[in-house]
Amino acid sequence: MTKKERVAKIRELLDTAYPEVKCTLNYSNPLEMLIATQMSAQCTDARVNIVTETLFKKYRSAEDFANADYEELCNDIKSTGFFRNKAKNIILCCQRIIDVYGGEVPDTMEDLTSLPGTGRKTANLVLGDIFGKPAVVVDTHCKRIAKRIGLTTNDDPTKVEMDLKKIVPPDYQLRMCHQFVAHGRAICHARGPKCDICPIGEVCKSCGKC
Repeated sequence: MTKKERVAKIRELLDTAYPEVKCTLNYSNPLEMLIATQMSAQCTDARVNIVTETLFKKYRSAEDFANADYEELCNDIKSTGFFRNKAKNIILCCQRIIDVYGGEVPDTMEDLTSLPGTGRKTANLVLGDIFGKPAVVVDTHCKRIAKRIGLTTNDDPTKVEMDLKKIVPPDYQLRMCHQFVAHGRAICHARGPKCDICPIGEVCKSCGKC
C-alpha cells in the first residue's frame, strides 16, 4: 500500500471515528484566532480558552493589543506560561498588522510568518480555519501520529508538513490534522497508546509496537 493509498484509507476511517472536528480554541474573528494560537504554545487549549474569555473582551482590536501596557498584558496572560515573551510578541505582532497590513490579519504564509510570534503551525491554522486554504498544521499530535503511521520519517515540523502536503489531498489536509489531534488525545497517546481499540490500526505501521 502506497502512502497515498494509506492516506485514503485513513481518511475513510477517521471520517467515521471523528466526523465532527474543529479547532478547539475559541475565537470569533481572524485576530482572535491568531492571538489565541500564539498563546497556545506550551499551553493547553483549555487554559487558553479560559484566558481569552476575558482577554478578548478587554482587547477588541489590533489597536488595543498594539497599545497595550506590556506589564498589564503579561499579567492578563500569565497563566498561559512564557507570558513575557508571548506578551511582547502579541504587541509587536499587532503593531505590524496595523503598520503593514492596515489592521487586517494577512492571508498568506509569507505575510503571516513575518508577524512576531507566528511560526508555520500558527500560520497554517489561520490559513486553514480562517481563510479556508489548504493547510497542514503540525502540532505534537500530528507529528507523532504521522510518524507512527508511516507517513513521514522526519521529526522536524516543517519537513513533516512538506511530507504530508505531498500525499494528503488539499481538501483533507486541515481536517486530517484536526482528526489527528482528536485521535492523539483519545487513543494515540505519546505513552501507552490504545492500539487494541485504534480505529486506524490496520494502516498503522507501529500499531501494537509502541
